[in-house]
Amino acid sequence: MSTRTLPLLFLNLGGEMLYILDQRLRAQSIPGEKARKDEWTDVDRKRVMNDIISAMFKKNFMEELFKPQDLYSKKALRTVYDRLAHTSIMRLNQASMDKLYDLMTMAFKYQVLLCPRPRDILLVTYNHLDAIKDFISDSPGILNQVDETFRQLIETYNCLSDGEFQLIRQTLLIFFQDMHIRVSIFLKDKVQNSNGRFVLPISGPVPWGTEVPGLIRMFNHKGVEVKRAEFTTAGNYVTPQREGSFELYGDRVLKLGTNMYSVTRPVETHMLGSSKNQASQAKENIAPNPLAKEELNFLARLLGGLDVQKPAGGETGFRLNLFTTDEEEEHAAQTRPEELSYKVINIEATQEPGRRAELSRILGELEVAEPRPDSAEKGEDLLALMDGL
Repeated sequence: MSTRTLPLLFLNLGGEMLYILDQRLRAQSIPGEKARKDEWTDVDRKRVMNDIISAMFKKNFMEELFKPQDLYSKKALRTVYDRLAHTSIMRLNQASMDKLYDLMTMAFKYQVLLCPRPRDILLVTYNHLDAIKDFISDSPGILNQVDETFRQLIETYNCLSDGEFQLIRQTLLIFFQDMHIRVSIFLKDKVQNSNGRFVLPISGPVPWGTEVPGLIRMFNHKGVEVKRAEFTTAGNYVTPQREGSFELYGDRVLKLGTNMYSVTRPVETHMLGSSKNQASQAKENIAPNPLAKEELNFLARLLGGLDVQKPAGGETGFRLNLFTTDEEEEHAAQTRPEELSYKVINIEATQEPGRRAELSRILGELEVAEPRPDSAEKGEDLLALMDGL
């Protein structure tokens, strides 16, 4: 497995999370002068996006993330995104957070599968960062954080060989291999089967630097071409006009990783029932995990040893529900297979003297935001905020 995979996985999944939240918040925003006290406004949306992006691209957080390290479990990463989602005034119950995470992972899995070359995974990442920069274009401080991560990506990955990118791609596919969650966008576009597996195209642009299939060249021992033979292909292939830019600014050419929610349409996720076969594929190994301690240490370093705290005084903040009603959310929480749920892991770092202070410095700002007094009442009317998502 590649020790350079984690930053790409984190940034791409984070980009998909921001796409979903931004689209739904825009759909429900009310002009500030017309909004009631308990309704979302565009100001609230921008605050949520700015808070999450600021925490996501915090310098110390990125420095820890970019250290060469093995990829950790789905539950470990799920804990990081749970913390990120709650760094603002937004609140998600576990069922809604699970659904959000399902959408994130399936979208990026599809992008990895479609990448023409392993190196193009980097272009997918750049597409996500370009879109994130658009979200915070009017916040220079946060924009600078994203640009700094962009430069770190260029410095770390642009020099890697094709073989190293192939190993990164394999590591990502191993991470996603047992995840087959149906998403309505993919089902409607007929790129996903009813069993949750993706349908890969046999036509379209070939990878940059390669030729359209259909010609066989034969060479002698001196390397001189001596014969040609043509054959018919099943697909309709074309040569790409140019290679995407791997610089801080430029045309990425590749569209994978751009915001597929920019056009409003419903997005549903469907678990594949309670099939024993599916459950056995997705189930975590129940034997003692030798990496468990390392995973907890990894999370402690990322999260700074800070636990998710409930809002004080019984305030609910902005409650987001990715289901149509409370009943649907409760039903999803009760019926989701145990092996497919991602329990939140709370990290305590008090056993070693001075350890808490050290960890707090790493990600001291990644805390659950307290709801503003004027926003505490908005939670109850947000049940349909993610309606159709």
